[in-house]
Amino acid sequence: MNKPLSWIPTLYLGESLPFAAVMLMSLVLYQEMGLTDTQITLYTGWLGLPWVIKPLWSPIVDGIKTKRWWILAMQLLIGAALALLAFTLPTAFWLQCSLALFMLIAFSSATHDICADGFYILALDNKDQELYVGLRNTFYRIGMVLGQGGLVMLAGLLQKSEMSIQLSWSITFLAVSGLMLMLAAYHQKALPKPEGNEELGTRTSTSASQMQDADDTPTSQMRTGSPRSQVAAASISVSSILEDFKATFRVFFTKPHLLTALLFILLFRLPEGLLTKIVPLFLKRTIEEGGLALSDVQYGFVYGTLGVIGLLGGGIVGGWLVSKFGLKKMLWPLVLCITLPDIVYVWLSFTQTQSLPLIATCVFIEQVGYGLGFTTYTLYLVSFSHGERSTSVFSFCTAFQYLGGVMLPGMVSGWLSDQIGGYQPFFIAVMGFCLVTFAVTALLHLPEENDSMKQ
Repeated sequence: MNKPLSWIPTLYLGESLPFAAVMLMSLVLYQEMGLTDTQITLYTGWLGLPWVIKPLWSPIVDGIKTKRWWILAMQLLIGAALALLAFTLPTAFWLQCSLALFMLIAFSSATHDICADGFYILALDNKDQELYVGLRNTFYRIGMVLGQGGLVMLAGLLQKSEMSIQLSWSITFLAVSGLMLMLAAYHQKALPKPEGNEELGTRTSTSASQMQDADDTPTSQMRTGSPRSQVAAASISVSSILEDFKATFRVFFTKPHLLTALLFILLFRLPEGLLTKIVPLFLKRTIEEGGLALSDVQYGFVYGTLGVIGLLGGGIVGGWLVSKFGLKKMLWPLVLCITLPDIVYVWLSFTQTQSLPLIATCVFIEQVGYGLGFTTYTLYLVSFSHGERSTSVFSFCTAFQYLGGVMLPGMVSGWLSDQIGGYQPFFIAVMGFCLVTFAVTALLHLPEENDSMKQ
């Protein structure tokens, strides 16, 4: 079997690059192509839908082909779609085509996420899963830096050479396409072929012993591709999908303190959800439009590189603090970390400073705070998911948190900014929405076992 170091970094690089292209690079692209903030946030907000609803088709993916097959297929599809996107940008119907292709990439990327995470579990034993979790997270973030930082900077450098906006972004998306296709070619040889359940593609939803009990068919026989084995596998998959979903639904909605938990999951990230789409546009808009007029190169360095590093560093420190002092003791300090630093954008919108070091410092501080506070949020989701069907319940939690904390606030953020008079009142309103975060945190019930989360 191939060594984990030969495929884990590239697998998670391939997981983050398409997400960065759809959810982050698209913001800068649409801003430079002349769309309004209302249009940009609404369109790109909808593109997040696949990551919200991916638990719905996760069991189907588990029951068809292998996870290795899905990973390779999705990387090829994403690469092809990005290439097609690059060729359609200079056309008159670029907006319709780009939205359709971004949505295709989003569904493919969400499917890739399902299979990559499942493959990581199947290909490694428990000890190695723990050993390499830091490596996978690091390379996921490297992909975000490359997409939101390096590739946006590439588009800016091309435009500095007097290349048109359309052509510069076409070349940039061709570069992402090339990276995805090279990853697919590399993974064809580098990805291991786990024995047993990976060949059936059903380990996530059904264990090997359950499958044998259901049809009395040995696993090795079902891999032969005989008609009987194919029918049996399909029957098991179809019948288990609905039961699996219903069982998870029942467990989730019978959890204790469900109402306060749902309020927390949906609303805790409301201020950050509003900021996520607007901050990149604010940094890029001209001084006359109320922005800071950063170039693509400056934006890629400040927000796409330093910002992501700050977010990653905050997450690491937040995890250490919770492990040392416990979640209950660190809850309110970390909640303050994710809310109060948002005030830097109020200051930036009023001063419109042109000092790049000052702008970079403000963005870095806010992103470090976001990373610190998000640790609290993630660990609460983990604790809430403990018990029966914990993995499936956690997938429900992440779907709800993306819906309430990213997708819906992001979709309306541009409209809200335009309606209340621009960036200055918008950022003041975001500080007001921090009260919502405080309220749902005050209502939260932390299970007693969280007192002993210290390592």
